Amino acid sequence: MTHFADRLTNRINQLSNPTVVGLDPRLGSIPHFIREKAVAEFGKTTEAVAHAFLEFNKGIIDATADIVPAVKPQIAFYECYGHHGFLAYEETVKYAQQKGMIVIGDGKRNDIGSTAQAYAEGHLGLVDLFDTPTPMINADALTVTPYLGTDGIAPFTKVCDEQEKGIFVLVRTSNPSADEIQGQSVGDQLFDEYMATLVEGWGREVIGESGFSAVGAVIGATYPEEARILRNLMPNQIFLVPGYGAQGGGADDVKPCFYANGTGAIVNSSRGIIFAYEKAGKPGEAYAEAAREAALMMKENLGKLF
Repeated sequence: MTHFADRLTNRINQLSNPTVVGLDPRLGSIPHFIREKAVAEFGKTTEAVAHAFLEFNKGIIDATADIVPAVKPQIAFYECYGHHGFLAYEETVKYAQQKGMIVIGDGKRNDIGSTAQAYAEGHLGLVDLFDTPTPMINADALTVTPYLGTDGIAPFTKVCDEQEKGIFVLVRTSNPSADEIQGQSVGDQLFDEYMATLVEGWGREVIGESGFSAVGAVIGATYPEEARILRNLMPNQIFLVPGYGAQGGGADDVKPCFYANGTGAIVNSSRGIIFAYEKAGKPGEAYAEAAREAALMMKENLGKLF
C-alpha cells in the first residue's frame, strides 16, 4: 500500500478537489422515506437507526465518490446507538473504501501505553484474532488528541508507519471556546504553537514522497490568523480543516491552511453537504443529488483561491 499522505494527495490531485465530506448523520434529518423503510423492517429500534444511517451514507457516497477524495464519519453519531450504530460506522468505512474514497475516522482517540496501542490497532492496524493479525475497522486515518503527549501519540505513529495509515492531531480546533486552552501562553509561545512544534516532530519519521507526513494536524477554519502561523510551524503536515460552512468558516478563511500551489490541506464540510436538500427546500428523495450539487459548489469556491 502507498504511504497515507501520498495516497491522499494523489487523490486530491486526481480530482482537483481538496475537500472531505463529513458523514455525521442525525436521525431527525435523515429523509423520511429512509427512516420509514428502516422502521417498517426493524421497528423503532437501534437496528433500524443503523440501517437508516448506512443507507443514507451509501447514497451520499455514491453521489460524491467521483468528485470528492475523502469522507470523514464522526464516530460519536454512530456509537451513541450502541453496537448497531457502531456496525453502521464500520460498514460505512468499508463501503466508502470500495468506492475509492479515503476514510478519515473522526474519533479523537487517545490514551497511553497498551490502551493507545489498542485504539491504534483497532481503528487503523491489525488486532490479534487467535494468533492471526487481522484488520478490524481499517480506516485510512484517525483524528487523535495530543493531551497526553508523546506517550499517547507514539503507538499511533508506529501503526501509521507499519500499515501506511495516517493520523490528524488536534492543534487548533474550530469551536468558540478553543482559546480557553489553545490560546494560552506556554513560555514565549501560545499553546497551539507549542503543540504544532510537537506535531511537526512526531511526524518527521513518516514523511512520504509527496513531502507530507502521515501525521497531519486539525486546524479550524474559524481561526485564519492562527492558521497562517501554524502553517509555517508545520511545513510537512496536511491540515484537516473543519469549520467550513455550517460553523461559519468560508473559502477565504481556509486559504492560510494551504500552500500557494493549493496543496497542504483538505477542508471538511458535513451538514452543508449531507443535509443540503433541507436548505435547498428539496424533497428527501433528492438528498443525494443535493449533496452532489453542494459538493461541486464547495469545490468551485475553493478552486477560486488558487
